[in-house]
Amino acid sequence: MERLGADVAALLAAGVQPQPRLGWPKALIVPHAGYAYSGAIAAAAYSEWRRGFRQIRRVILLGPVHRFAVPGIALAGADVFSTPLGQVPVDRAAEAQLADLAFVCQSPRAHAWEHSLEVQLPFLQNVLESFAVVPLAVGDATAEQVAAVIERLWGGPETVIAVSTDLSHFHPQKEAVALDQRTAKRILALRADIQHEEACGATPLNGLLLAAQSRDLVIRRVAQCTSADTAGGYERVVGYGAFALDDAEIAGDTAGRHLLALARAAIAHKLGLAPQPHASRWWLQGLGATFVTLKQHGDLRGCIGTLEARWPLGEDLIANAQHAAFDDPRFLPVEAADLPAIQIEVSVLSAPQQMTFSSEEDLLGQLQPEVDGLILERAGQRGTFLPSVWEDLPDKRQFLRHLLAKAGLPGDTSLMQCRLWRYHVAKFAEAEVQS
Repeated sequence: MERLGADVAALLAAGVQPQPRLGWPKALIVPHAGYAYSGAIAAAAYSEWRRGFRQIRRVILLGPVHRFAVPGIALAGADVFSTPLGQVPVDRAAEAQLADLAFVCQSPRAHAWEHSLEVQLPFLQNVLESFAVVPLAVGDATAEQVAAVIERLWGGPETVIAVSTDLSHFHPQKEAVALDQRTAKRILALRADIQHEEACGATPLNGLLLAAQSRDLVIRRVAQCTSADTAGGYERVVGYGAFALDDAEIAGDTAGRHLLALARAAIAHKLGLAPQPHASRWWLQGLGATFVTLKQHGDLRGCIGTLEARWPLGEDLIANAQHAAFDDPRFLPVEAADLPAIQIEVSVLSAPQQMTFSSEEDLLGQLQPEVDGLILERAGQRGTFLPSVWEDLPDKRQFLRHLLAKAGLPGDTSLMQCRLWRYHVAKFAEAEVQS
């Protein structure tokens, strides 16, 4: 148990995506090989459900059958699934919603030796707080039937979907990479015509892609590799891909406009100009870290933020907007007369990832100007620069010297004595106010 838990936790920690995201994906496409082969690819996708670890309550889990023929789609007929990490309850009430579908059957034998679903459970047990699963072993069914099941169980933000599939099987590495790239291109186009020689879970995959079309989901690739890239040889490889499907609202500009409006409403409320703002959108309930930057006539007027996601995104944003306006010790508090001239920027941060470097030159080589935000720490003294600071400090050495100063450290402090983390941001900004 301890070994499995530690291995899965390590995979998830290494699989944190560098790009900041709002909310959490409605659906994931994940591989199902042994963890040494595809665990890192699956972890990169599952780490995105951490943002909704308290809100996600039900996981619709679909995968192909490998060892037992099933006429249609099989339920397990069980109340719980057990792993070394504990028991996972089955949502029998959700299963009852499928009772009138003739192509849905109950087959404990189909599930008894089916790894495509079971290997997903330790990831879910690690990233989610309290949840139930609806395990569906897909056999001789159509994509339309799978889509009908998904639609029946769609639910709201508390319900997510995971489709388990590997990609091509047993081709030489070069051929496999080419095949999988072509398959991935069609998956990213939401084309529900994937063949079983291209993905062993083609039927549940195609069913999800059909549902995604009707629900206006936006798909993106999270990670992709082959077994030769991880733990296998180069002659007979298996391909693995992870994809995330997001609600269109959090994938487009609508969410950014809402964040900016919420930040402005939070400041206005503190000034007595507006009612208490409410972070009511579902994606604001997930964990998130934000910085709020205020500018007035092009000059900095306040900047306060959170480096790690510990609170719901909406609460974090409201608090940081008010702190930036009234509690930044470098500036006088914003007054009501100032607000019309204030330009607001909201930055949503990715999870910080600690950097490893063998020398200062190695560190400089890793830095990405205008992309990386940096956190620097030494002996309890800490400072951070958002990626926007690169606009004023484009030279890497100058950037780091100023960051040392912000942390209260001498400019000649050896960077080899410091710890650094990098993060990325999604920045949303109001139009500059014309004076």
